[in-house]
Amino acid sequence: MEQVLTIVCKLQPTPEQCSKIDALLKAFADACNWANQTVKVGITSKTTIQNLVYQELRQQFGLSANQTVRVCARVGANRKTEKINGKPVKVFSPTSADYDARIFAFREKDWKVSLTLLDGREHIKLNAGNYQRGKLKGRVPTSAQLCKHRDGQYYVHIQLKNEAPEPIDSTQVIGVDFGRRDIAVTSIGDKWDGKQIQGARDKFALVRASLQQKASKGTRSTRRRARQILQRLSGSERRYQTWLNHNISKLIVLSAIQNNAIIAIEDLTGIRERTNEQPRNKNERRRSNSWAFFQLRLFLSYKSVKYGVELVAVNPAYTSQTCNNCLHIHPIKGKSYRSGKSFKCGHCGNHGDADENGSKVISIVGAAFVNPLGGSVLSCNLADHIRATESPRLLAVG
Repeated sequence: MEQVLTIVCKLQPTPEQCSKIDALLKAFADACNWANQTVKVGITSKTTIQNLVYQELRQQFGLSANQTVRVCARVGANRKTEKINGKPVKVFSPTSADYDARIFAFREKDWKVSLTLLDGREHIKLNAGNYQRGKLKGRVPTSAQLCKHRDGQYYVHIQLKNEAPEPIDSTQVIGVDFGRRDIAVTSIGDKWDGKQIQGARDKFALVRASLQQKASKGTRSTRRRARQILQRLSGSERRYQTWLNHNISKLIVLSAIQNNAIIAIEDLTGIRERTNEQPRNKNERRRSNSWAFFQLRLFLSYKSVKYGVELVAVNPAYTSQTCNNCLHIHPIKGKSYRSGKSFKCGHCGNHGDADENGSKVISIVGAAFVNPLGGSVLSCNLADHIRATESPRLLAVG
């Protein structure tokens, strides 16, 4: 199986090159918007879109042949994604443009990238760190994306294709329960407390509220300074969350390798929308919406492919209401108790940490699909609920 790794490198363009990059990004976005408005909404095939608008795109926006092809591919890909989400494509912003092998090249000899802009090729210097240099050394990438980030700086996202190892052949499953209080809890006893990240988020929220007030009511210099600090804090909080999720996901995957096991996680798709429908105070809503469980899931997915670990997502229904010892489901109040972090089964008397219980149930559900014939322990009520729910989606197979 082929895996694509994206290496983000900062560019060091000259002022003249900056103007050319901005012009290209604007033309690319305008071309995408025009194609999206011109071609019928139901058409998602990039080839069909290209056949319909290729000539007009080249004439109106001054793009090269391959840039025009990439515009059609971008519109088609976005339409497919939005079709799955049930939402129409709204507008393309001038923040990125796609490149293939004919309009992009990486030059290791002088650590520059060659990019085709509106007026021809430009060689732009890379500001690459040790990590980027180590990944790019000796490689010949054939695709990239030119981007302008929110900080106003220019970056190139270079895609590297690697062959992933064969997946681990195992019937052992490590269940992972995601949460806010504990970011992740595994069925083999590993746990990552979320108290530190929640405290950091609460602190950032208070500082942001104070700075936002100053940014709107202070003097001119105070407003400018407050906006600068707000931008810096936003990046700091995001980088801290990303660093934490990278570490957690890596340790989970390494644990699976050591135990020769498959990883099973909850499929929490749509949980943010569902929880936002419930009445909650302002702080709880902010904490829930800042929960980066999807990023952690993405990191687990690509790391699993990299190390040859299979990752499945199971339906989370009843996992928090099921006892991992006797596998009885007690959705009725009075039969089982989950009070905060504690769980107590009203059938067998089993009690312990609620998240640990949930992770073990997820492991059992995952094992039932990985090895259906070996799931004799699922002869109780849980089996009926598993059969009634959809099969787990295969997220990553090395």
